[in-house]
Amino acid sequence: MNGHGPAAVTLRAVIESFTFHGDSRPALQGVDMVAAPGSLTAVLGGSGSGKSTLGRLLGGWLAGGRDGTLKGRLQLEPGGDQEAWRPLVFSGADSDPQLDPAAWAEHVGYVPQDPAAMLSAVRATVEEELAFGLENRGTERAEMVRIVAEATRRTGLAGLLKRDPATLSGGELRRLAVGCAIVADPAVLILDEPLASLDADGTRTVTELVTAELARGTAVVVLSQSADPLTRSAEHWLVLEDGIATAAGPPDRLLAGEEPARSGVVVSERSGQYPDQGPGLVQAQLSAPSRPGTRPAPADVPAVELDGVSFGFGAKNSGRPLLLENVDLAVWPGEIVAVTGPNGAGKSTLLRMLNGQLRPLHGEVRIGGEGIAGVPTGIVAQRLGLLFQHPHDQLFERTVLREVMFGLDRMFGDEAAARAGDALASAGLGAAGSAHPHELSGSGQRMLALATVLAREPDVLALDEPTVALDARRLSGAMAAAAGRGAAVVLVTHDIAFARAHSHRLVELRNGVLAGP
Repeated sequence: MNGHGPAAVTLRAVIESFTFHGDSRPALQGVDMVAAPGSLTAVLGGSGSGKSTLGRLLGGWLAGGRDGTLKGRLQLEPGGDQEAWRPLVFSGADSDPQLDPAAWAEHVGYVPQDPAAMLSAVRATVEEELAFGLENRGTERAEMVRIVAEATRRTGLAGLLKRDPATLSGGELRRLAVGCAIVADPAVLILDEPLASLDADGTRTVTELVTAELARGTAVVVLSQSADPLTRSAEHWLVLEDGIATAAGPPDRLLAGEEPARSGVVVSERSGQYPDQGPGLVQAQLSAPSRPGTRPAPADVPAVELDGVSFGFGAKNSGRPLLLENVDLAVWPGEIVAVTGPNGAGKSTLLRMLNGQLRPLHGEVRIGGEGIAGVPTGIVAQRLGLLFQHPHDQLFERTVLREVMFGLDRMFGDEAAARAGDALASAGLGAAGSAHPHELSGSGQRMLALATVLAREPDVLALDEPTVALDARRLSGAMAAAAGRGAAVVLVTHDIAFARAHSHRLVELRNGVLAGP
């Protein structure tokens, strides 16, 4: 974005193994990849496959010696005679200097799976957040204004520049994180699940941004759980399973075999180029046994209900538009309802209304026929379990076991320990009880957050973008089990294929209004 494009740089990674301190087995093994200028490389794998660990290594957010033991090497090579600097090489040996994150970041831009993790959290507006890195580099003001304007155009953030980043939706936050990465004009761009939480417009924007970066000579690496149109356009795929590189090669050749689907990759065929456009998406990983049964007949009262609910941040007596306007929604025991809609429509806000974190300006929220106005959120949470979109908003204890046990003893007494153990086992975290939650991978943190909700067996299960970083089979099984015992399930998602396959009905939130059967 400096007017002449990034310098040509090749990223090479040869990772025999990478093991976190304190772990007995490697988190990554057998990775050998090259990201050349102007090329798109896709790293694919299911939940917990090691994609995010690899992304953090490539982005300079993890380092051998400091964070674990690396056997292998990471290297940045200048192209041609454009660069005077020597290659940056780090092999993790005791004699190596520590990888200098600042030097690495001069050439590599990285957007983690959780986009909030890369933001400063000290800037009051989107515009200031985009300028933050440029200010730290001492960029002249006129040039800074030009670069921020260009990043704003390319990420579709023009209407959000004066917004507080804390008020953005998950998809808007992801586009902001991508914008913060490209303002530095990196030669290598690492994107972890760049299309997660995005609506069709956001997906189009980020896909076009990646295409433009490739045309400018940027080396792009995309890490994803899905074989979607973006990853299918890559020249080279690397497939990970349980931290091990199991396959590599051109997408067409790998798709002709069974390795991607066997590794947990969601293999899709799309009639349109972008998600939630048209019905023609088939996901091979989503099998019939986890599909919901017949929609249950209405009980005496809905499990959860919004009755004429209106809400807007700062809207009371200010004349600001409402985010939700006269919304009615009733979800019955045993029913699974998916809420869809564009980024920023208020879907996450709707879920927070259900558990009392936010209170309506008008209307009423009822659980089991009882209004929750004036009821403390902690009491509401005993009946409605909410999985947040970002696990860092939900995890706060010192160990995985303490996280799941929190509050269970008050609810279930002597049964609490057994419930916690069962929930961790079902989440695949049975052996991680003594670990700190933030030592888990991104997918592990999401599974832990889900386990804390499922252990309570709430009457209502509310899930915010649950397909991000969660295994589709495990997630659909948990939803079906909850509905089978009579709980109502409400999920907010942009994954229309998953919603169609695993819910009884879909409703759409758009322009403050909820529409659907």
